[in-house]
Amino acid sequence: MKHVLLQFPGRRPYLFLSIVVLVWFGLYQLLLPLSEILVATLPIDRASHLAGALQFFIYDTPKVLLLLTGIVFIMGMIHTYISPERTRALLAGRRLGMGNTLAAILGVFTPFCSCSAVPLFIGFLQAGVPLGVTFSFLIAAPMVNEVALALLFAMFGWKIAGLYLLLGLSVAIIAGLVIGRMGMERYLEEWVRALQNTQTAAAPDQAGLAWGDRFDSGFSHVREIVGNVWLYIMIGIALGALIHGYVPEDFMVSIMGKDAPWWSVPAAVLLGVPMYTNAAGVIPIVEALIGKGAELGTVLAFMMSVIALSAPEMIILRKVLKPALIVTFAAVVALGIVMVGYVFNFMMP
Repeated sequence: MKHVLLQFPGRRPYLFLSIVVLVWFGLYQLLLPLSEILVATLPIDRASHLAGALQFFIYDTPKVLLLLTGIVFIMGMIHTYISPERTRALLAGRRLGMGNTLAAILGVFTPFCSCSAVPLFIGFLQAGVPLGVTFSFLIAAPMVNEVALALLFAMFGWKIAGLYLLLGLSVAIIAGLVIGRMGMERYLEEWVRALQNTQTAAAPDQAGLAWGDRFDSGFSHVREIVGNVWLYIMIGIALGALIHGYVPEDFMVSIMGKDAPWWSVPAAVLLGVPMYTNAAGVIPIVEALIGKGAELGTVLAFMMSVIALSAPEMIILRKVLKPALIVTFAAVVALGIVMVGYVFNFMMP
């Protein structure tokens, strides 16, 4: 791939990046008034359900894409310092509890959906990383990544984002510890167990990269990741717009509201499993549900199950894990998510 930014000598890469950042912030500030202006020009009643749904879609689509682009660009630069090979080397040989914690924290800084985290999960196993530690990463990478945290912070504030981070990491660490203690390595598929005897390639040294290369890595990550997930984001926002504009408030409150029965949290987790999207795609749905009066913990439990226990992820994992381990993984994580939902409902009345 051609390193476009390296064509600019001296400080020009910094000037180019500064212009991009200023344009990004300018566009972000204009999103809300522009969405209102666009809807006002349409031949529909502004107080109608259709107008509400359209305004939600017109505003949230570029907002989420802008947030995702900025976050992925920064993470692309960070990835020039930390390669996947070094990540695996860092986790191999760690004691169980420390390894689980470190793997979960690393998962926060990897912008992967549940399915795209599976190849790195296999790489961890190949490097000799304990099974429970690899599961801590597999859970944390989609569920507690920086995209989810940044969007939660932007939409609901630092308290919600911080509590989500703390509880999500707890689920990843504890679930990994439980699976590790159960000694279920025999439920890995044979070809995966054979891979554990191979040697990993040495990590490339990127310490001497020029800043132009690091900027280029950031833009490359944007093209690759945003290019792969933008459709899921738009589908998620469209669904969120429909919920925001059309779903009756009384119906949503009866399913996920403050007066909903105790089983609404596990029911929300079960509803999320057949669906598949990433954190960026499901956040608009969360926002729309909460705007309709749904209880925060119940909706976040739904969100966590969508991005950490998706059916496509289970299908991919079946190539790596035997059914008994998949069922154990899903049950342990689902139990943790249900507990997180109850904690949020209790602490955020």
